[in-house]
Amino acid sequence: MVDTGRFWELLRALPVPQDAEYLYGDDPHGRLREANLRHYLELLADIGPRVMLVGEAPGYRGHTVTGVPFMSMRQVGARPGLITGRPEGDGFTPPEAPAATWESSSDTVWSAMADWRGPLPLFWGVYPLHPHEPGRPATNRTPRAAEIAAGTPVALALAEAFGITTFAAVGRKAEAALSRNGIPATPIRHPAQGGARIFTTQLAALNEAQQHPRPS
Repeated sequence: MVDTGRFWELLRALPVPQDAEYLYGDDPHGRLREANLRHYLELLADIGPRVMLVGEAPGYRGHTVTGVPFMSMRQVGARPGLITGRPEGDGFTPPEAPAATWESSSDTVWSAMADWRGPLPLFWGVYPLHPHEPGRPATNRTPRAAEIAAGTPVALALAEAFGITTFAAVGRKAEAALSRNGIPATPIRHPAQGGARIFTTQLAALNEAQQHPRPS
């Protein structure tokens, strides 16, 4: 059994600036996102991931809509389910009036996952709030250094709960955040802004290395 209590404790304790959004609040959409995230973590606990794919922050078209990292409406509603393979889907609850129905990064990640061998990776970001431009929640902004420093312990608590020892950092900010905490991570190009092909190639190489680890 995976105990995520410390993860949730740290997540809820994060300060929320005016230009960021806490996704799991006590409102209908927040409760739906939390239910989806808890369901995602339960599904991954059954799988037993060995790798954690660490991104940057939730995007307004994907994670911010569904509550699940690297999953937009397209992924949570997929038939068969992308995680379980069940014909009826993975059992997530989609919002009734989503702000967006798809996200390019989520599409790229799960397209690459189609060729992944072994247990699926665990997904999370170094900043778990949705950072946006002031007064414009339907935008994304780069998280500040202080925000990443505050958010990284949340990701590490999740990794500890799952017993993760192998990390892949999607983007330089995630790689730098893990490095500052003494955690080596395989660097993976972020799929946004023309990086989809490189992301897919590097992820395949990581997966191949997991299948054929070097002798110690």
